[in-house]
Amino acid sequence: MKRKLEISELIFKVISYLFLTMFSIMCLYPFVYAISAAISGRQAVEYSQVVLFPKQVQFAAFKRMFSNNMFWNSYSNTLFITLYGTIWALGYSILGAYALSKKRLLFRKFFNFFLVFTMWFSAGIVPQYLNYLSTKAVFNGVGITDDKWLVVIAMGMAAMNVILLRNAFENVPSEIEEAAIVDGATEFQVLSKVYIPMSKSTIATVALFFGISRWNGYFWARQMISNSNEHPLMVFIRLLLEEYTDAEAMAGWSEVYASDSVIYALIVCSIVPILIIYPFIQKYFAKGVNMGGVKE
Repeated sequence: MKRKLEISELIFKVISYLFLTMFSIMCLYPFVYAISAAISGRQAVEYSQVVLFPKQVQFAAFKRMFSNNMFWNSYSNTLFITLYGTIWALGYSILGAYALSKKRLLFRKFFNFFLVFTMWFSAGIVPQYLNYLSTKAVFNGVGITDDKWLVVIAMGMAAMNVILLRNAFENVPSEIEEAAIVDGATEFQVLSKVYIPMSKSTIATVALFFGISRWNGYFWARQMISNSNEHPLMVFIRLLLEEYTDAEAMAGWSEVYASDSVIYALIVCSIVPILIIYPFIQKYFAKGVNMGGVKE
């Protein structure tokens, strides 16, 4: 038998649902507007007639974008950076977190403090830039001329993600590790057969964090990648936005769609992969953050 809600509980529920509904609409509206603006006609977009639903529907903006070879090139570059960047960052984050979770590690407290210290105080943009330039020179010296590898390898550290993984590993019962060692498991086998399977929720969550940061990466990719053929999607969108907002360059624009419609079409296409992947990882998200964020 269901308990009858008190007036205060009922009011709280109604307010909570209203707040969540409004918050959901606020999150969803920009994406819906981007789709509507991408497929609306030139006059409707330029005169701000698009509010929610598209007007003067056309798909020429998407056709123009899909026919642009630089779009596909930048898309492939972003997939490259996201895939290999996530694998690289997740791999060494797992190794670092596993080591930091062990009480027998020499100077463990110092290393953990130093890891947290980097979250409080940053060296700043200029030292980072000089460091990346030096790393780029090293890469060029060994024959790696593709600047995408610089973004993948040199820009993969995230102290918060290492801490989440470390806390998740610390919650694994030591008895299971001891049993594996008694059975003859090596250190690597303990990590791969015990810790990783028992922390898959946190690992999936951290992989999502790394993947989104690589997919949305703009600033350092813009600064460090000099070859336009190696630019990721976010840099391509920004460069195209700068081109389409140049009044002199767009003086002779005579298409049936607005220049902004191409930008919105690009934005929609850049969001789609994340929307496809996120539902498969969502079930791990809350559990993963709780496991990694709470130390028992």
